[in-house]
Amino acid sequence: MEKYVLSVLVENKTGVLSRVAGLFSRRGYNIDSLTVCETDKPEQSRMTIVVSGDEQILEQIQKQLAKLQEVISIKKCERASSVQREMSLIKVRAEASNRGTIIETCDIYKARIVDVGLESVIIEITGSEEKVESLLRLLEPYGILEYVRTGLTALDRGSIVM
Repeated sequence: MEKYVLSVLVENKTGVLSRVAGLFSRRGYNIDSLTVCETDKPEQSRMTIVVSGDEQILEQIQKQLAKLQEVISIKKCERASSVQREMSLIKVRAEASNRGTIIETCDIYKARIVDVGLESVIIEITGSEEKVESLLRLLEPYGILEYVRTGLTALDRGSIVM
């Protein structure tokens, strides 16, 4: 199964997110990741939806989304022609003896320490899904207390607007 990233421009109205999510659940499709935010136009929002499947499933999803009245446009974001990022906050056990190593690891990944406690630190990282996964694997031996990920967000490169 391949992962596909869809950038969906929708009217910023109450219930749109529910209708989009409902469309997926009624058809038996899973949403791997979903991010939504108002655009520079307050009457519009952009949804970045990550789904797994084949080309046929992707085509069905796009056709079903296009039927929704609030959907303005749908664009498949190709990895080579778009910028795709994810952000994560990771709380790691950090005692005095290993704090330096954790900070060095964060520096390598261009991650930032955004909070320091007596027994833990919170790290912020932005990058590809692979970059976030890689940092998580390296921090695991220190004890990841909890983490949260935003899910993927994407924009096409260049000056073409949806």
